[in-house]
Amino acid sequence: MESQVFYRKWRPQTLAEVAGQEHVTQTLLNALSSGHISHAYLFCGPRGTGKTSTGRILSKAVNCTSNGKGEPCNTCEMCTAITEGRAMDVIEIDAASNRGIDEIRNLRERVNYAPGKARYKIYIIDEFHMLTKEASNALLKTLEEPPSCVIFILATTEAHKVLPTIMSRCQRFDFRRISQNDIAEKLNQICDSEGIKIEREALNVLAKNSTGSLRDAENLLEKLSTHYGSDINLNQVRDMLGITGNERIKELVEHIVNANITGGIKTINAINSDGFDLKQLNRELIAYLRGLLLLKTGYSNDLDFTPEETVVLAELADKSTVEQILKAI
Repeated sequence: MESQVFYRKWRPQTLAEVAGQEHVTQTLLNALSSGHISHAYLFCGPRGTGKTSTGRILSKAVNCTSNGKGEPCNTCEMCTAITEGRAMDVIEIDAASNRGIDEIRNLRERVNYAPGKARYKIYIIDEFHMLTKEASNALLKTLEEPPSCVIFILATTEAHKVLPTIMSRCQRFDFRRISQNDIAEKLNQICDSEGIKIEREALNVLAKNSTGSLRDAENLLEKLSTHYGSDINLNQVRDMLGITGNERIKELVEHIVNANITGGIKTINAINSDGFDLKQLNRELIAYLRGLLLLKTGYSNDLDFTPEETVVLAELADKSTVEQILKAI
């Protein structure tokens, strides 16, 4: 069997499996069950949050020969063909490399042909914002009134670059950054299936450093398993990512709060001498100071810290002022 990277091997195959996007998947399930399918969708959001995967699942759901009114069965011939990427009626286009008006003119001509085997012909256009203005305008009429058997699914990481005239012709869904907990849970499932032993705290560190992108987290996990094998500990994760650890960050923030320049310089020099990445140090420091600011201003709902870390943050918050924290950030 062909070997696949984790993010492809563990790509969600049903809407229920899409992590952290319940506000999107539930709406799509309702539309499928009621038969109110739009002719054009615009999926917006950061990379690695499930936009293209959701587009493929929707393609299966509307063309599923066993159901067609909800989740795809993933066993019928049409579902299998779409999953394996050999369905002729599901066309994926990378707008980054097919961004000109000529490519869109060709697409407009092909749209008028009826689907071969599927109920609907689906066009999934990734990185849609990369189309030129002329190409986007050329697509307007087709997008507004496509043939009844055609559905467009446009995906973009930069919604502000999409023309308002395009946006008004689509049902827009905004994909959020996936929470640390949802990413850690998904990674835990992958580890159980792949026979990888890893500490929960290590998974939390991976999740935190993926900045809301499940694909990035899966790639990091695969890199770790390739390097260290099937038994991975927290220190190995920190070494791979160049992470200094919360103790060092806490120490540095204490020096900032106490205006101890000498102590702060010594800590930074020690971190540098140990070979840690100073850019990563900067990212961790900003995240820690952000947590301190949230706690200081009484908004702790978005804190991605353990109870023990929160106690330490609270102690530092008592010693600092909002002005100090803002200046440090």
